[in-house]
Amino acid sequence: MTLNSDNKAISIEKLNYGFGTGETAKQVLFDITLSVAPGEFAIMTGPSGSGKTTLLSLVGALRRPQSGSLHAIGHDLCRLESPGLENYRRQLGFIFQLHNLFPALTVFQSVQMATDLHPESGQKMNDRIRELLTQLGLGERMDYRPHQLSGGQRQRVAIARALVHRPTLVLADEPTAALDGENTEIVLKLLADLAHERRTTVLMITQDSRVFESADRLIHLVDGRLDPQEGPAG
Repeated sequence: MTLNSDNKAISIEKLNYGFGTGETAKQVLFDITLSVAPGEFAIMTGPSGSGKTTLLSLVGALRRPQSGSLHAIGHDLCRLESPGLENYRRQLGFIFQLHNLFPALTVFQSVQMATDLHPESGQKMNDRIRELLTQLGLGERMDYRPHQLSGGQRQRVAIARALVHRPTLVLADEPTAALDGENTEIVLKLLADLAHERRTTVLMITQDSRVFESADRLIHLVDGRLDPQEGPAG
């Protein structure tokens, strides 16, 4: 794993971000300073509209910081350009609120897409796909297409797609919202195992209180600012 010199997987200093210009400008993040360690499972909570998804999209290089500094797994995201940007995104596992599954692809093919640029290709990766889908309770649905799946099953496909290449950094936006208790436990174990056994860093947005005890730390964002009650989970 490539890291910053200060050995932080995510390092944010005095980060600000807003939308629009002039009279229509609206600042949504204010002076965010935050670090997340390698292998840490951190959960970000806060009211709707507090800037959580905006911050996650900045860490995911879907937006560019406007001021301050943002480093993640050895990359300066304020200055990152292609092909460095492409290399950075290959190290991410992104779990979105929307599943973004292609209607024509089967469950297996949807997950297989995430492995196309991975050095471990062929039979070894296909075996990993089958193992992961089986862990997520989808072993008998690998040939199904999205319209044949429930919302929770589609979410589990999206989770498998994000985790199959064993990313260095996982960014997850409400990954358990559509899942029942049993499947939530399975997903949390997968994420915790990645974090604590493979040193994958996990930054998750959720309001799901079932998840909090699985985290190493809770990060509270309120009105675009870090809340001082941030601290250990549980």
